[in-house]
This record gives sequence, C-alpha cells and structure tokens, in this order.
Amino acid sequence: MKISGNTILITGGGSGIGRELARRFNELGNVVIVAGRRLSALEETVAGRRDMHAMTVDVEDSDAITAFAERVVAEHPRLNVLINNAGIMRHEDLTRTRDLRDAEQTVVTNLLGPIRLTNALTDHLAGQSDAAIMNVSSGLAFVPLSVTPTYNATKAAIHSYTVSLRERLNGKVEVIELVPPAVQTELTPGQSSREDYMPLGDFIDETMALLREQPTPREILVKRVNFLRWAERDGHFDQAVEMLSVH
Repeated sequence: MKISGNTILITGGGSGIGRELARRFNELGNVVIVAGRRLSALEETVAGRRDMHAMTVDVEDSDAITAFAERVVAEHPRLNVLINNAGIMRHEDLTRTRDLRDAEQTVVTNLLGPIRLTNALTDHLAGQSDAAIMNVSSGLAFVPLSVTPTYNATKAAIHSYTVSLRERLNGKVEVIELVPPAVQTELTPGQSSREDYMPLGDFIDETMALLREQPTPREILVKRVNFLRWAERDGHFDQAVEMLSVH
C-alpha cells in the first residue's frame, strides 16, 4: 500500500482507531475523508487540519450508503483507498431468550455496512492507481469473547470476506486486513481506561510501521494480537477461549 499521496475514505472516523488512523494518514500527506453518523465528532477529527473532510453516512441504511458512495466519488474523484473501520460491540446474554435488536444491529453495522460500501465503490476503486481496501476485523475473529458473540461472529465473517475479496480483486485493488487486539478506545464503556488494553497511540504507531513494510502484509498484526490470531495453529485455542471467558 502506498503510504502517502492517496485520497482515503475512513468510516468510523469520529473516534478511536478510525480517528487516529485518519490523522496519521493525513500527516503523511494524504487527503482523508472521515465518515460516520455524528457530524460533530467528525468535525473534531478534522478540526484545524488541511486536506481532511467530514461526511455523514448511516451505515445501517443500504440506500444511504449507495447515495453516499456516489457523493464521495463526485466530490473526491481521486479516491483510491477505502478503510472499513466503523463498528459496534454489544454485550449479550446467551443464557436466556432475549431481545435480538443488539445482535441484528451489530450484523448490519459490522458486516453488511462494509460489504455494501465496498460493493458501491468497487468499480471506482478498480479504475484507480494504487487502489487499496483495508477492512478492520479483530483478534476476536479468531478467538471469541463469549459475552460479545455477535461482534465476534461479524469480525470472523469480515476476515473470511476479506480473503475472498483479496482473491477476486488480485491485480486490481490491494486488499489488507487490520486485526486489532483489545485497544484503549470507547468501543465499549470504560474501555479507554483499561490498563490491560493496548494504548491507542502504541497501536497506531505499530500499525503504521507495518503498513510501511514492502510488500505490505496481507494482515496487519501488532505483536499483542498474535496470541489470538494464531491460537488454533499454535495449539492454545481452548486455553485462549477460557481466558477470555473469565475476562
């Protein structure tokens, strides 16, 4: 992946990993468009920075995504990088019958949203030089956290979808997967202050260093996520599931 001189669209750019990736890419000489639901949060991301733009989109609405993609391409015809980062994480109680609205919203936001936006932009990106798509999954795609079952499932699906996308777009669009460990963000309440989670700045530093490697790794794996990513291969999958279950 070319590290500078791009026009990059990042969903979920109003906070956390999306916000910090946007700012870091902008500092490297990229035009960056941050997208999300809350304009106020997006405007905080871009405040005082050149070549950064904020655009709202409802990733749960398929028609809104189609219209948004058309608008992005019209306003930023040099768009050549898509980073699907937007996501939600909800705790669920699997021990009883429950309202499934959280699970359904998680599937729409975390899985259908990236699929729909990627689909809407594929033809455009395939015609651009140095085009890339980066999908953000999670270490929990490989070892599930039992209290967030639908989140884990959507991230496992994103991993699988990314593999297929990479194969089909080979030679046209570079396809990368970013696999975060537990990072200090506000993905869930109080997460940003958990001492056992990876500091956001450290995660971004290591991520950007990996993105500079040539060739770019297919999967961006900071050291702290390797325990989960390779749990099954390395024979400690059951141990990892148990560890997360008492987390």
